Amino acid sequence: MDFMNRVTQNQQPTRVASSPDSVDLPPNRVKAEERHSHDNRHDNFAKWSRWGSNVLLVVVALLIAAVAWLIYSASPTSEYTYVDPSKLQAVFLNTGQVYFGNVQVLNNDYLVLTNVYYLQNNSSSTSSTSSSSNQNVSLVKLGCELHMPYDRMVINTSEVTFWENLQAGGQVAKAVASYQKDHPNGQQNCSQSSTPTSNSTTNPQSSQ
Repeated sequence: MDFMNRVTQNQQPTRVASSPDSVDLPPNRVKAEERHSHDNRHDNFAKWSRWGSNVLLVVVALLIAAVAWLIYSASPTSEYTYVDPSKLQAVFLNTGQVYFGNVQVLNNDYLVLTNVYYLQNNSSSTSSTSSSSNQNVSLVKLGCELHMPYDRMVINTSEVTFWENLQAGGQVAKAVASYQKDHPNGQQNCSQSSTPTSNSTTNPQSSQ
């Protein structure tokens, strides 16, 4: 009897404890965790996207500023900012010729001068054996020369030694102002004098 009871007890199934890792989670909790993980990834992506966009904007702004500075520093017309439009300018060429007028355009290639005047020297020897000479300087208005040019000159900047603004109190500026006062409509007739002022007793009408 006891033997049968022990056999029956030994034949009872052994209960195996389930592992905690094999516990199944409720479907709602699984979906919530998946949604939370997806939201975290989305937030991280958005954060890095904003950071990358800000860095890109800063780089683009720096590039634009650098290009603008290069364009400004290399601008061929930057020298024109020194031109005083209310004054006459004197343009000295490497040939020794000087022209007076108003600089309208100035860049690395050419200079445009309007209202043009130039100096003319009339030399006459005092005697055939003397080396001294008497020079009469005239300021001539451009326009009545043999080739009848318009009152505008385009000069290659490679021919210009230097240029400068003239003060209103100088002899050239005063002579030009006096000439413009006497000819408010410009020089209409080339038979008239084209010389604003002269130290000679005549008013020459010669070319350059």
